[in-house]
Amino acid sequence: MKASDLFVKALENEGVEYIFGIPGEENLDMLNSLKDSSIKLILTRHEQGAGFMAATYGRLTGKVGVCMATLGPGATNLVTPAAYANLGGMPIMMITGQKPIKKSKQGRFQIIDVVHMMKPITKYSKTVVNANNIASMVRESFKIALHERPGAVHIELPEDIAREEVSEQLFPVHSPRYPIARNEGLQNALDMLYEAKMPLILIGAGANRTRIGSAMQDFIDKLGIPFFVTQMGKGVVDEFHPLYLGTAALSDDDYLHCAIERADLIINVGHDIIEKPPFFMHEGGTKVIHVNFLPSAVDATYFPQLDVIGDIACNLKSLTRFATKQEHWDFSYYMRVRDESQGHIVKYFKDERFPILPQRALKDIRDVLPKDGILTLDNGIYKIWFARNYKCFMPNTLLLDNALATMGAGLASAMAAKIVHPDKKVIAVCGDGGFMMNSQELETAVRLELDLVVIILNDNAYGMIKWKQEGMEFENFGLDYNNPDFVQYAKAYGAMGYRPTSCDDFGVILKKVIDSKGVHLIDLEVDYSLNHTILNELLKNKTCLV
Repeated sequence: MKASDLFVKALENEGVEYIFGIPGEENLDMLNSLKDSSIKLILTRHEQGAGFMAATYGRLTGKVGVCMATLGPGATNLVTPAAYANLGGMPIMMITGQKPIKKSKQGRFQIIDVVHMMKPITKYSKTVVNANNIASMVRESFKIALHERPGAVHIELPEDIAREEVSEQLFPVHSPRYPIARNEGLQNALDMLYEAKMPLILIGAGANRTRIGSAMQDFIDKLGIPFFVTQMGKGVVDEFHPLYLGTAALSDDDYLHCAIERADLIINVGHDIIEKPPFFMHEGGTKVIHVNFLPSAVDATYFPQLDVIGDIACNLKSLTRFATKQEHWDFSYYMRVRDESQGHIVKYFKDERFPILPQRALKDIRDVLPKDGILTLDNGIYKIWFARNYKCFMPNTLLLDNALATMGAGLASAMAAKIVHPDKKVIAVCGDGGFMMNSQELETAVRLELDLVVIILNDNAYGMIKWKQEGMEFENFGLDYNNPDFVQYAKAYGAMGYRPTSCDDFGVILKKVIDSKGVHLIDLEVDYSLNHTILNELLKNKTCLV
């Protein structure tokens, strides 16, 4: 068979359902092989959209998302999604084309060293130089992409190699089995836990895996230890749980940090230093137990006293089985902090001012989305408000990026979520800046007949940087712009567009579109005037409860 046929069969052997991408001339053999396969091609309008969709597919399914692009400019457009997936722990394979490698076709036209470009931001990047190696390279790269910590892999398929004749050879697929901690490691953790007077649990991104959520909840319920989460650990345990203290949307100075600073031990499940720090460790300060698939990476902000390494779910189950609740533990202060923090969080939930406050907008969205509904965020100042104030019932129902924290991924992420879960309600919340970076994917969403709600928080500026600029006491400069008419923009793609004129109007529109067919875009004016007042002044000057 032709080498490109073998490549597609190897992907089918891995259970690949979709390939997201934009084929180029150098992918035409691959495209022709896909035509008669079981894999569905999702044609996008930009390679970034394809990469973000593949990464979100991997994040939601635990399987490898696959995307495809041509050589040169097509491949360079996958750099941001590669970094997004690799830092975010999302398994993704990128397939790029290349000119013939055995003879020159067009000199150096469009040729760059894509493999070496990808190496620093992937776990694996290689060129196929012998078609007989395709099946083994695909199997190896899928294993690497899925192995903890999941991430990005890349294979370059030159067009002359894609046309070679090869014999069919596929390799059996099997899931990895992770080791578990030794009994002495578990006992060391229990000793530290029993010595503590005010232990606290942190749930990070690495705990957002199948099986871990139920093991985590059993551990919390048996021992009664309060917990908080990182931005990418949201939903692992139901955040309406009475022991939930909040989300560390900021690295310090929030009300939640009053509890963190009082803790004498933090059991850190699934967090690593790639995600923005939920707190800072200090010499002689709070002790930390690192529970993760891999050892902790020592950093000035993070240097745990104990690592419990291996399958997180299995290790949690072992700790739950052996651990006992201690009478000397005192969580009363944590509960007081929880109540005070919650009072501040709900303060603006019913605020009627318009343009709308982000705090009010997220409350209206939470009221409309069912427990299993999925909300995806692009990146902007609103991400802090949503991470901090929006509660999740279930894992992977708030998809945000707190690793690379790129703009432009929110819409594509929502589209992938709807493809993976067509029966669930899906809303994308994007700032006007992030939305315009990949807004052309509205056409893809309409063409795929997705039922999707897109909310643009419109402030005609790069609001996150304006907030930082104000916090550094610089003058407002260089961050304001003009937007198109988003309602007409949506209609031009065949979507429906809306522009609320009040908070009540937004609520009415949102309730209507969440149950409607098709793609619906809401151009929502947002008021960020409290960002500096609350996040830079009120929180930094707060006094912790005694």
